[in-house]
Amino acid sequence: MRMKLRSILPAILFITILHNGKGYAQDSDFIFKARVAVFAPLYLDSAFEASGNYKPGNTFPRYINPGLDFYEGVQLALDSLAGEKIPLEVFVFDTRAAGKTLKQQLEEAALDSVQLIIGYVATTGELQQIAYSAQEMKVPFVNVNLPNDGGVYENPYLVLLNATLKTHVEAIYRYLQKYYPLDDLVVFRKKGQLENMIYSYFEEAGKTTPGVPLKLKFVELTDSFSVDQISARLDSNHHSVCISGSLDENFTKRLAQQLALLSNQYPLTLIGMPTFENFAPVLTGREYKDLESVYSTSYYNDRTDTVTKKIISWYNTKFFSQPSDLLMKGYEATWHFVNLLLKYKTDFASNISNKEFNIFRELNIQPVLNKKTMSLDYFENKKIFFIRMQSGVVKEVN
Repeated sequence: MRMKLRSILPAILFITILHNGKGYAQDSDFIFKARVAVFAPLYLDSAFEASGNYKPGNTFPRYINPGLDFYEGVQLALDSLAGEKIPLEVFVFDTRAAGKTLKQQLEEAALDSVQLIIGYVATTGELQQIAYSAQEMKVPFVNVNLPNDGGVYENPYLVLLNATLKTHVEAIYRYLQKYYPLDDLVVFRKKGQLENMIYSYFEEAGKTTPGVPLKLKFVELTDSFSVDQISARLDSNHHSVCISGSLDENFTKRLAQQLALLSNQYPLTLIGMPTFENFAPVLTGREYKDLESVYSTSYYNDRTDTVTKKIISWYNTKFFSQPSDLLMKGYEATWHFVNLLLKYKTDFASNISNKEFNIFRELNIQPVLNKKTMSLDYFENKKIFFIRMQSGVVKEVN
């Protein structure tokens, strides 16, 4: 389902936002028109009538929200770019359209001669399909949300903005080297395939990261582990750093609860994997006030910059609520990569790592090499932020 921009939802109010960018002078003999494809699960056929009105029902289905939030962010960024009168054509594809398959939509994007694909995907299968089509078209595909490569290799046109688990573990290892090189470092884990993967990433980081290798202790726990099993690994006379070596949220929650009970008796810090942020707000509660917690994330926006404030103000006035992180990611990806496309034109793919148009956060897009073939697998945003929480205070750790 291909749509002209603005045809799928009521037009979003145009807002003018000043960026530290410059206009784009066009060659007198050739006017470059940027063509961009946007893929997102919008569920328009099941949720909206042909007129654009929402189909009558009891409640607005939550599964629609992520795709619409992402699209709204894209639309806002394009509205901002429209103020510069730039030749730009955008095609929006609903990956949940009833009438066409994703394969057919990608074929349409190829016929439209798009030069950039920006997408929010729901599955690794979608990531693979779009990535391989982008490779055939020889155009970059920027994925804003999936934190893994989806099994895609030797594809220099795939760009992952949400860092992979391996990148997070490598960053956590360097963080421990920087702040806690002499502390007791205990990785609490459970049985599982992902946990084994995290273990192997820590082991590899110890061999490849510059500096003195860390002395990590790995402790395997059952799902019903007790506070005594945790305290047996702690020293009341020495600071301990407890790392949750699992992506299981229930496991990490339980670990945080047990450590909170011990935080008055033992000097300690809890460090969590990226899934930690899903329940991080809970850790600002009074029962956790003495527990210092840190987690890694590839997206952090303290919402104090001028652009974000204007978006928040507009969104609050329009919808009486705060814009989601996914909306901000849609805005960021569109602004950043469309500007790169407009500036570098046919040399766009060679400048995909350029940081010139960073906006809410720093993007550090780096090539990921296949160690066996030494070929380029894909590009990935390697910038990792660390967020510290204690006594209800949340802040970034530099």
